[in-house]
Parts: sequence; structure tokens; C-alpha cells
Amino acid sequence: MNQEIAVRNALPADAAVLCLAEQETSRTPGLLISQPHEFSEAAFRSKIVWLADAGIYLVAEINGKPVGHALLEPMPLDSMSHVFSLTIVVHPGYTRRGVGTHLMTALFDWAAHHPHVEKIELRVRESNAVALRLYQRFGFVEEGRVEKCIKLPDGNCLADISMARFLI
Repeated sequence: MNQEIAVRNALPADAAVLCLAEQETSRTPGLLISQPHEFSEAAFRSKIVWLADAGIYLVAEINGKPVGHALLEPMPLDSMSHVFSLTIVVHPGYTRRGVGTHLMTALFDWAAHHPHVEKIELRVRESNAVALRLYQRFGFVEEGRVEKCIKLPDGNCLADISMARFLI
């Protein structure tokens, strides 16, 4: 079986698959902040359309099947428009196969060709060691930590870590 990972721009037609993937990912406590019921296909479609001009939204595929997605979106205020927020989700069953690395590489390649991107920020749960290692490998540094910010279904709480990478 060919395991080559291809990365392409997201299309509005991807919204349903990406929404389902995030719903499934959110069922594992500590990976995403949102709960499964808080995702909507319409919101995914709107963001894909908006980021076609304002930022970038990518899909990683293996043999034509979406296995991850990532995006960079600008902050909404003019004074912060040089800062882009990063979201990346490797779909369940496809972790530790290089999907995140392929998506991050493509995001940073895009950012390198867009001089208005000066800083990339993200938030990650303290329990997500795989994601933390990926971000550190790509030069992200911890900027802050909000203790007991994320309440898990079992009542335990996790810290949310703010990380950033400066491009200038």
C-alpha cells in the first residue's frame, strides 16, 4: 500500500469530512477544546471559503483519503493582522505517520511567501505530548500557560499552553 502523503488546498466540498474528523478527534479528552456537538459542517465550509483569500486551509491525503487538515488564519483586528492562528488536526488512525509534519511544512512554505505573516500562534493542551514535540520541532516556543483551563469529561482539568513562532 502506497503511503505517500499529498497536501492540497481545502475545498468547500471537504467540509463534511473535516467536520466529522474533528468531531471524532474531540472524543479523545485533551486533544481538542471543542466537544463533538460544537462543530458544524456549515462553519467548516465558511472557513474554507474565507481562508481561500485571507489565509490558507490545507488537507493532507493518503491515496486520495483526507487524513489531516491544517489552517492559518489572520487575527481579526488590523493591529494584529500580522499574527496568524494555527490549527492542525491529524485524523484518528493517522497519527505518527508524518501527516502533521507534511502539513506544517506546507503551512510554513506558504507563510514564507506571504510577508504579512510575521508571527504564528497556537494553543495546545499540556497532555498532548505528540503535538508539543511537533510544534517544538518547527521552532515554536511557549509564551504562556493557563492552568486548569480545559475541563475534561471526567472532571479533571488541563492547562492550555500558548506557543508561537516568529517569522521576522
